[in-house]
Amino acid sequence: ISFNFEKDKKYAIRIEFQETKGNAYIKFISDFEVINNVDKELAEAVSLAKQADVVVIAAGIKEGEFQDRAMLNLPGNQEQLINEMVKSGKPVVVLLVGGSAITMNNWIDHVPAVLNVWYPGEEGGNAIAETLFGDYNPAGRLPITYPVHESQLPLVYNHKPTGRGDDYNNLSGEPLFPFGYGLSYTKFEYSELVLSKREINQNEKVTATFKLKNIGNRAGEEVAQLYIRDMLATVVRPVLELKSFKRIALKPGESKEIVFEINPEMLKMLNAEMKSVIEPGDFRIMIGASSKALLLKETLKVL
Repeated sequence: ISFNFEKDKKYAIRIEFQETKGNAYIKFISDFEVINNVDKELAEAVSLAKQADVVVIAAGIKEGEFQDRAMLNLPGNQEQLINEMVKSGKPVVVLLVGGSAITMNNWIDHVPAVLNVWYPGEEGGNAIAETLFGDYNPAGRLPITYPVHESQLPLVYNHKPTGRGDDYNNLSGEPLFPFGYGLSYTKFEYSELVLSKREINQNEKVTATFKLKNIGNRAGEEVAQLYIRDMLATVVRPVLELKSFKRIALKPGESKEIVFEINPEMLKMLNAEMKSVIEPGDFRIMIGASSKALLLKETLKVL
């Protein structure tokens, strides 16, 4: 309900409100004659952007209990703001604040950098500044999948095989950013995966050893990820599952031998009787930088 009041006049206001269950509350909002003019504000923002070397936009979502989202794009005029800032001709960095997936298909191709800061807390400003200025080389990895569009959902990395293709008639089935994805200011090379044994008994351990090299010109950390797939089982198993990961610091040009231990627990599954078992057969061992960048693969046979 909105009311118009004349200046210097006093008004007696009585509001009656009843909540059928739970706690009742009322929010009183007054505009004080503030007129929202989005076009004017955007024009002012573009004018300011033209005076800057780089534009940093803090965008995001507000989350809480009973606040499900039907759409995953940035709410309000945020996407319009990003695209208007791009028109300024200055490089645009988008800081994403939020705790869940956000679609970016309306603007992602127009900005050179996106930094997902989640809910960064009191020291978030310092951490963001250090990352943007290159004083800190990030190594974070996504614990969720970011879709291109809501119509792709559900979209999880550890889905069951379907026998069908993932693509739509007018949209790729690939995510915008997959589970485990993340960038840094350097690059890494994976090579020379070797299993200590190619065949093991059900109670045995095996090691997967590979070489990791920093091929960039900055010191940095890589998060190497180990995924396993049970190739054939008595119940349908996921196409891959994250079983382990390691964060490795490397100087420019430095390489290290990295070892993952694969223990029997990593090969277990719940069978049709809901018992935890290891079934004989082939297991695909995969190592890489994300669930969609599995560069090294070997097959392990369980007898």
